[in-house]
Amino acid sequence: MPTDWRSLPPLTALRAFAATAELRSFSQAARVLNVTHAAVAQQVRALEDHLARPLVHREGRGVGLTADGEKLAEALGEGFAAMIRGVEALRAGEADRPVRVTLTASFAAQWLMPRLKGFWDRHPDIGLSLHPDARVMDLRRERMDLAIRYGNGDWPGVEATWLAPARLVIAGAPALTGERDLTIEDLRRMDWVLSPNWPEQDSYLRSLGLDPATLSRTDIDSDHLAIAAARQGLGLVVESLALVEADVAEGRLRLVHERAETLPAYFIVNLPGQQRAAARAFLGWLKSQV
Repeated sequence: MPTDWRSLPPLTALRAFAATAELRSFSQAARVLNVTHAAVAQQVRALEDHLARPLVHREGRGVGLTADGEKLAEALGEGFAAMIRGVEALRAGEADRPVRVTLTASFAAQWLMPRLKGFWDRHPDIGLSLHPDARVMDLRRERMDLAIRYGNGDWPGVEATWLAPARLVIAGAPALTGERDLTIEDLRRMDWVLSPNWPEQDSYLRSLGLDPATLSRTDIDSDHLAIAAARQGLGLVVESLALVEADVAEGRLRLVHERAETLPAYFIVNLPGQQRAAARAFLGWLKSQV
């Protein structure tokens, strides 16, 4: 049977009466509800008017309940207790669930995964649930704790913290590039591993005087696979610096050119307000990696 919500008195009035009935005092009910004595008394009187019957009466310095008040207090006590149990169970489940993070597959594979051991060494009891997806998700609707997004960091309704540089670079295996500085003419003659549908990549190459359409190229529509191919010396790759910095640091790839712009970049994104302890711990660890 559907609930007839319009027949119910206001929840604030029911709560004020339930607290008064439990404590037998307007003043004590006001303290636990963090409102004034007058506000509690007014809500209880409004409830009596709504029900067209008295619920409380003066009893010394406190209040007593009428027979109808006793019946209503008992029913409300059971109802509010069930609500509290439900909320506490939900909170307990939220506290235990893994930290949910949405990010791109390439950033997860190239930047996050090589660092995660450091997080779990520090927080072995915190689980993570990574959701690789190129879509920009609504964090609230999808129940995500955090996102790692590429852009300028100016998204409405969220807090964004700079995490890693995303400026584009050209890199290749040392066996392919050698140790000397490469000229534009050198780059024009070399093999490339490029994305078939990436306007930013093509714009970057054109800014250097290179025509993406005339380069000797292998098209791979996956950052992860393109970087793997570049490691094998199959061609130069255009990538975000954050995705190749570990390869560069460990000598698998060598930078041959990089853009100077600081934006766009990778940002940690979260909803404003209080977060679960596990999410705060992961957010703090991410910021320590900057």
